[in-house]
Amino acid sequence: MVKKWIYKSAAPQEDVDRLMAEVGVSETVASLLAQRSIRNYEEAKAFFRPSLAHLHDPFLMKGMDIAVNRLQEAFQQREKIMIYGDYDVDGTTSVALVYGFIKTLYPNVAFYVPDRYKEGYGVSTKGMEYARDNNFKLIISLDCGIKAVDRIQQAKDYGIDFIICDHHRPGEILPPAIAILDPKQQDCPYPFTELSGCGVGFKFMQGYCQRFDIPERKLFAFLDLVAVSIAADIVPVSDENRVLAHFGLKLLNKKPSHGLKALMNLGGGMNKMSISAIVFGIGPRINAAGRMAHASGAVDLLLAKDEVEAEQLAKQIESKNEIRRNFDSNITAEAIEMIESQGDDNAKSTVLFKSDWHKGVIGIVASRCIDKFYRPTIIMTESNRKATGSARSVNGFDVYEAISECAELLDQFGGHRYAAGLTMDIDKVDAFREKFNRIVAERITEDQLTPQLNVDRRIALNEVNYKLYNILKQMAPFGPENMTPIFVSENLKVVDRPRLLKGEHLKFKVTQDGNEEPIEAIGFGFGQYYDLVSSGMRFRMAYSVEENTYMGRKNLQLYVKDIKFEE
Repeated sequence: MVKKWIYKSAAPQEDVDRLMAEVGVSETVASLLAQRSIRNYEEAKAFFRPSLAHLHDPFLMKGMDIAVNRLQEAFQQREKIMIYGDYDVDGTTSVALVYGFIKTLYPNVAFYVPDRYKEGYGVSTKGMEYARDNNFKLIISLDCGIKAVDRIQQAKDYGIDFIICDHHRPGEILPPAIAILDPKQQDCPYPFTELSGCGVGFKFMQGYCQRFDIPERKLFAFLDLVAVSIAADIVPVSDENRVLAHFGLKLLNKKPSHGLKALMNLGGGMNKMSISAIVFGIGPRINAAGRMAHASGAVDLLLAKDEVEAEQLAKQIESKNEIRRNFDSNITAEAIEMIESQGDDNAKSTVLFKSDWHKGVIGIVASRCIDKFYRPTIIMTESNRKATGSARSVNGFDVYEAISECAELLDQFGGHRYAAGLTMDIDKVDAFREKFNRIVAERITEDQLTPQLNVDRRIALNEVNYKLYNILKQMAPFGPENMTPIFVSENLKVVDRPRLLKGEHLKFKVTQDGNEEPIEAIGFGFGQYYDLVSSGMRFRMAYSVEENTYMGRKNLQLYVKDIKFEE
C-alpha cells in the first residue's frame, strides 16, 4: 500500500535556538524536542530524566477521598473485598496490581475475572451474584464499570458497595457507585486523562499509601505491571504515563516479577524490554489466556510466588498462545477472502459476520484486515446467541462515535476512538452493517483512508552517528505521542549488491553523495523493491536509527519505514 508521508510541522525557531544553547544539542535533536512541546532546559531535564516526584497528586482525581476512606473502612470492619477486572492485558495487570498490593496489607481479599464467553465484557450479572452469595461487601472494578449502570445497581441492591477504577469514556448516566475514579469524567480536575486502567488502579493505591502512611516503595514494586498495561493498551507515552512506563521498564529489565520474567524467558528469551517488545512479546501471551481459556490463569501467573510456579503457568499460557496463533491466521485468511470476494474496491468500511469464528481473536483479525485494506473494520461472530464484535479504526477516524450512532440496534457497546466492542441480536446485523457503512462513507475523508507515515525531519545521511543515536536512545520509552523519531534522507543510492533475506526482507548499504561511509539498512517486508534498488536508481528513504548486534559486534543500522524512487 502506498503511504503518504506527513512531515511534522517545524518547531518555532526560537525554541530550537534556545534548546541548542541551553541543552547543548544539535539542531536536529533540538527540533525533535521542540516538536514534543519541550521548550527549555527545565522541560528537557524532566523529559530526559523522569522522576517519580513528577507523578501527579492522586487526590486531584475526583472521588479519590471517598474511595480511599471506604477501603480503609473495609479493612477496619474486616469486610470481604472483591477485586474485579477485565480479561485483557490492562484488566489482568490491574487486578494483579491492586489485589497483589492489598494482599500485602489485608488478608480478606479475592479477585474475580469474568469469563469472556459466558459473561462477556465488563461487570456481569454472574459476577454480582457470586459476590452476593459469597458475602462480599466491597467490589473494586478495574478497567471496566463506568457504563455498568444496571449491574452496579444490582450490587447496590445486594448491599454491596462499589468503587469503579476505569479509564473509558463515561456514558450519559453514571453508575450508582460509592466512588468513581475515572479521569475522563467531565468534572474530574485530574491533570492527565490518558492513564491506562492499571494506571488508575495504581493511583488509587498511591492515594491510600499517602493517606495512611504506607511507604510508597512497596507500591512501586508493582510498576512493571503498569508498564505492561501502558504498552498493551496503546495509551499515550506522555506526561504521567511516560514516568510510569520509564520506571516500570527499568524494573522489568532489572528485577521483574516472577510471572513477567517467565513470560520474557519464553521463545528463547526476550532481550531488553521496551514498549514495542511488550506489545509484540508479552501482551499477546497474556491476552491469549483470556482468549483461549479463562483469564484468571494470566492473573495467577502475574502473581506467581516463585520461579517454578511461574514457569509452569507460563508454559500453559504459551500453549494457549500457539492455539490463538492458529485461529488468528485461519480466520484472517477467511476474512480477507470474504472482503476480496465482495469485489468492492471503493468500500469505505468493512463489517463481517460469521457465526463459527472464534470470539477470542476477532479483534486481532480486524487489525489484520486494516493492515491489508486500511479502512474501519468490524469483525463479528456468534456468542450466547448474540452477534458480538470487535471494531478497529484507521488514523483520525473515531469508530466509537460511528458505532454510538447505531446505538438503537445494539444491546451494548464500549471502547475508545480506535477500538471498540459491541453486541447485538443476530437478526440486526444486516441493518447495523448498512447503517454503519453509510455513516462511515459520509464522514471519512480520503486522507483518513490513506495510510500515513509521520516523519519528524529531513536530515543528511552523514548526521547519522553514535552521538545522535545515544541521544535518541534517551528519548525512550517510545509510544503514542512520543514515537520513535522517523527521518527522511534524499538522493540515496545503494552501494554493493543488496541481499534478499528469506525472499521478503531487503538488506543493503546506502550512501548519499558517495563520499561518506555507507550505512547499513534493513527493510522488513521490502523484498519487492529488490530489482529497483539493484538498478542503481536514486531514492528517498524514511527510516529510524537503531543499533544492530551481531556476533558481539555493534553497528548502527537504518530500519526502513518506506522508500520512494525518484521519477
